[in-house]
Amino acid sequence: MRLPAIMIAATLMTVSANASELTGTLQKIKETNRVVLGIQEASVPFSYLDSDQKVIGYAVDICMKIVDAVKQELKLSSLKVETSPVTSSNRIPLMMNGTVDLVCSSTTNNAERQRQVAFTNSHFLSATRFAARKTDNITTIDALKGKPVVAISGSTNMVQLTQASSTRNLGVAVLAAKDQAEAFLMLETGRAAAYVLDDVQLAVAIARSKDPSAYIISEEAFSKAEPYGIMLRKDDAAFKTVADRATANLYRSPEIELIYKKWFESPVPPNGLNFRNPMPKVLRNAFANPSDSADPASYER
Repeated sequence: MRLPAIMIAATLMTVSANASELTGTLQKIKETNRVVLGIQEASVPFSYLDSDQKVIGYAVDICMKIVDAVKQELKLSSLKVETSPVTSSNRIPLMMNGTVDLVCSSTTNNAERQRQVAFTNSHFLSATRFAARKTDNITTIDALKGKPVVAISGSTNMVQLTQASSTRNLGVAVLAAKDQAEAFLMLETGRAAAYVLDDVQLAVAIARSKDPSAYIISEEAFSKAEPYGIMLRKDDAAFKTVADRATANLYRSPEIELIYKKWFESPVPPNGLNFRNPMPKVLRNAFANPSDSADPASYER
């Protein structure tokens, strides 16, 4: 009669030991049986609220794949998923203090941020390009020579436009807009021949315009493509391993094509906008070789 009791005790000790081996975010999730996703409420189509105030988006779909992997890793029959709104200014502090476990949005992965937080494999690459009216037949940066071109005042995009104009001796008349709405209006009304901005934001602006078919986005870019990543806590190797494995498996599978087309090449809720933004070659290559690198040049190989 003693043997079963001994075996039961040994089993309980093993379970206790396995639980104690968990650290960081995995331990937090195991103990609370919940994971908290940091989401931005208006970062279309990455992370936003639909007409029913439900959180949806491209990055949210990817985060849910990580959640599934965490649930499997911890052998949980159920896992409560909560969301918490974050902004560009508070998402890093909320990650560092443990309020959120993943930030699911369009967060640029760069060297400065990697000193405070970590990122899983890049899910998007965005470069500075220009939008122009199709009827003007402006398709290259050199074709902007001598023309009025608008960018948002104080933006990195304006710096890149000014540098390109100088190094290529284009003599562009750089126009400053106070915000995206004013900049697109200048393009729409002909005050500017082109509008310089991150390509994905240009796609959103065009989709929201009166006549999306009237505009093109340049293939040529002013910058290397900068990576976007799902953010997680720094120095949490176990959790990052799960997230990296989940995203790598997704990106190497045909499913990522379906998820990408759902958000960038199809009508999206709530208004049925279609951004008509096919997956660029550089992103396709990144999915074939998943990486959390913050160096834009590493994605050009």
